[in-house]
Amino acid sequence: LRRFQLEARSAGALNHPNILAIYDIGTHDECPYLVTELLTGESLRDRLSRGRLSTGRAIDYARQVAGGLAAAHAKGIVHRDIKPDNLFITKDGYVKILDFGLAKAAAVASSADEPTRSFGSSVGSVLGTAAYMSPEQACGQPVDQRSDLFSFGCVLYEMLTGARAFQGNSTVDLFTAILTKDPDPSAIEEPALRRIVAHCLEKSPEQRFQSARDIIFALDAITQ
Repeated sequence: LRRFQLEARSAGALNHPNILAIYDIGTHDECPYLVTELLTGESLRDRLSRGRLSTGRAIDYARQVAGGLAAAHAKGIVHRDIKPDNLFITKDGYVKILDFGLAKAAAVASSADEPTRSFGSSVGSVLGTAAYMSPEQACGQPVDQRSDLFSFGCVLYEMLTGARAFQGNSTVDLFTAILTKDPDPSAIEEPALRRIVAHCLEKSPEQRFQSARDIIFALDAITQ
């Protein structure tokens, strides 16, 4: 229930075309509910099950996701579970970020009159989906927006190649790969995209892109 309420507060604090809109939260017969916009289309996971995306389509989707992340990060909200399952592609080509249930919101208040509330987990807890976790997330260390950018890099790699950036037969194998290995760069044909993915997937947060807006700038440079 706490995660459900956190998702409502986190997403409800945002207003961006690439983030699922939440219109209301309430309780009916002691059962909590959310009212969201109705989406028609498929998840990115379903789309990738049919193979990798074209370079142009991958750049388009990546830019939209980065735009949604930039909006969330500007509000102090770190998603912490960016993966193809939580990205929805509508029939008209919009990408929507779903599921803020693991989000870490440093300061989200629903109104100016309501006290600021802090949400998050204690240091040492591991939250998220193993194959898309940042190294600091896998180690249970504190995370900030740069953790989302690592997960974003994993998704971009998968869109471009059709394969996961990090693979393993168990969670331990996945964590080992994330902490010690790099995905095959030759699988990405476009050198500029190869550099963007590599920059997202730096093991150290200090070596990565520092904001989603930086990624948008880099993607725009390719399209121009």
